[in-house]
Amino acid sequence: MPLSEISLKTSRDKQWSDLAHKAQQGDARAYHRLLSDLMPFVRSVVAPALANEDMVDELVQSVLMSVHKALPTYSADRPFKPWLLSIVKFRKADLLRRYYKQAQREAVSLDALPENGALYVTKPHHAGEYKDIEAALGALSDKQRTVFTMMRIEGFTAKEVAEKMDMSVSAVKVSVHRTIQKLKEGGLDG
Repeated sequence: MPLSEISLKTSRDKQWSDLAHKAQQGDARAYHRLLSDLMPFVRSVVAPALANEDMVDELVQSVLMSVHKALPTYSADRPFKPWLLSIVKFRKADLLRRYYKQAQREAVSLDALPENGALYVTKPHHAGEYKDIEAALGALSDKQRTVFTMMRIEGFTAKEVAEKMDMSVSAVKVSVHRTIQKLKEGGLDG
């Protein structure tokens, strides 16, 4: 990394740190400038990781709101950029968690398809693979098959499966792990 680039990054971090410190003291211009300077930087960090422009905008706004709320906790003795990037990381995780939870709720069941819908979902040339999978799952004990199906196919958590099957969470995880090992030994990847 060229020296000029290092000094630019260092000076930018120092500038943000100074603006944050002034904003903490009540300087409205410094506060406005800090958020204005951060917006394009945050966008450049999050945009490559998200394909949806609306999600990028939502995440940038969420990060800026979090910076606003957390600004009183920032210590000017510490570098600003790592503090900011930790906020970006946590807000991104929150956004993706909400997105996938919503997507899971909106998922369409194959049972909702018309009776001939299976023709559009499955391809006849995969029939041998499906039979292999069904045979491998059929070779498992009922309890092991149920636990594996609930966690790996239906998407239940280990805790949910443990409650439904009257097992400990550890026992559920061990059962799934052993099932995966059996499937791998049989030439299938779980």
